[in-house]
Amino acid sequence: MKKYAVVVAGGIGKRMNSDLPKQFMPVLGKPVLYYTLKAFLDAFDDLQIVLVLPEEHIEKGREIVDAYFNPARFLFTAGGETRFHSVRHGVQMAEGESIIFVHDGVRCLVTPQLIRYCFDSAMEHGSAIPTVLPKDSLRHLREAGSVAVDRNAFRVVQTPQTFHSKILLPAMNQIEFKERFTDEATVVEAFGIEVHLMEGEDTNIKITTPIDLSIAEQVLLKRISAAAIEV
Repeated sequence: MKKYAVVVAGGIGKRMNSDLPKQFMPVLGKPVLYYTLKAFLDAFDDLQIVLVLPEEHIEKGREIVDAYFNPARFLFTAGGETRFHSVRHGVQMAEGESIIFVHDGVRCLVTPQLIRYCFDSAMEHGSAIPTVLPKDSLRHLREAGSVAVDRNAFRVVQTPQTFHSKILLPAMNQIEFKERFTDEATVVEAFGIEVHLMEGEDTNIKITTPIDLSIAEQVLLKRISAAAIEV
């Protein structure tokens, strides 16, 4: 079974108060995007990465790949008007029957283990959506105020959202963009196919604010230390 990871890295540094897009910001001396790409390459030797970047940043992405990885394992394409369109550009590069991962480029703490679990789940169920339980109390806002809700009835959705190509490609190609499409799971559901939820990782956060960069650094340092002890 072929494997493609569509890594969407179209973010900007708005909430970082920086002109440098967050996927290129340094963590322990390497770009955020480096750690994301490495996790997928470490997960499978036969996986191909489709890196989706804004047109003006494709060359920067190529520089990172050339500096750290084997370029033969990468394909590049420009993003679109929305995430939906960017993902569509990426998945259209997949050839033949395959398992397709769609991942946020700034979720740099994803592990090869989670990626492999997503693959196994997608092979069994056709899809795999990693999720975690909310840790904070939740309230539902209404016109007449708000009401507490049972957080155990909700899940926080992560990536890589993983699908068999026979499910994802028709859904992405035949459905037009709608504002409610916040991820690939909502697109597939709109196509009439139920998605399979699975356990994600608490550390698989999305880098959005400066504090997230600090968290990522500490998690990576802990992993480096643990790896050194094992050796």
